[in-house]
Amino acid sequence: MLGSLLTALTAAVERSQAAGRTTSERIRRFETEQLTLHVLAATVVFLIVLPVLIAALVSTKRAGIVTSIGDLVPGGHALSNYRRALIGLEFWRFMLNSFVMSVAVVVGKLIVSLLAALVIVYYRFPYKNAVFLFILFTLLLPVPVRFVPLYRLTTELGMGNTFFAITVPYLASATTVFILRQHFLSIPASLVETAKVDGVGPLRFLWSVLVPMSRAVLVGVSVIMFVYTWNQYLWPLVIINAENLQVAQVGLNLLRGQASTGEVAWSMVMTGSILTLLPPLALLMLFRRQLLETFTIQQK
Repeated sequence: MLGSLLTALTAAVERSQAAGRTTSERIRRFETEQLTLHVLAATVVFLIVLPVLIAALVSTKRAGIVTSIGDLVPGGHALSNYRRALIGLEFWRFMLNSFVMSVAVVVGKLIVSLLAALVIVYYRFPYKNAVFLFILFTLLLPVPVRFVPLYRLTTELGMGNTFFAITVPYLASATTVFILRQHFLSIPASLVETAKVDGVGPLRFLWSVLVPMSRAVLVGVSVIMFVYTWNQYLWPLVIINAENLQVAQVGLNLLRGQASTGEVAWSMVMTGSILTLLPPLALLMLFRRQLLETFTIQQK
């Protein structure tokens, strides 16, 4: 019996040691996987940020010409370059035009999209689902298909080379309508019934109930729309001829032409690029939580 007990104790010790080795191996494997994931994530982030870093470095140089890795060091002309771009070349005017255009488009899109989502969710009318599918169908139309008819319509209405030409065509947004519709569907129906009993009208219900309950989503959608409008280049380039009405993205091309001896002033181009990057970046960092919540609702 003593021999059997010793054998059992030996087997138990061996199993315990084997389990300890297995646990230790699992921990080491988990740590290795986590380290690999962190290295891959850091590499991807570095590759994404690298062009911005290069642009920031070039914006501090006199000429901005990079021919080797040794040229990627900070220069001593950052303050003069940014002052020349903003004040000397009046790049502030282009940025102001982009800001005014983006704010006007965001406000207009919110009003139109809120009304459209309100009707689609809370009203009953024939072929409501077909209307919503038609709105989504506009997302499938590529930009070249819409560009020529939109240009002809804008010029025939006499809005060419005006502020309305770069704002009115962007006031309708199928994406914003879809996101707001998904969010309104998640709001309890009891609120609608309570509002009907209390005699609350649709516009008051929208302003007093839906808007406060959708504040985070509206902020996230506004950030998306602002960044999208801020980055517009092709349409303002075609429809606007007056230089004082141009936006920042087109103004970058005008900075490119400001060069002595016929060479491209890359330092000015990169300076303008960094300046145009700052407003959207500030919004994304400031409202990142609301933006993530908006994407979560869109996935639902």
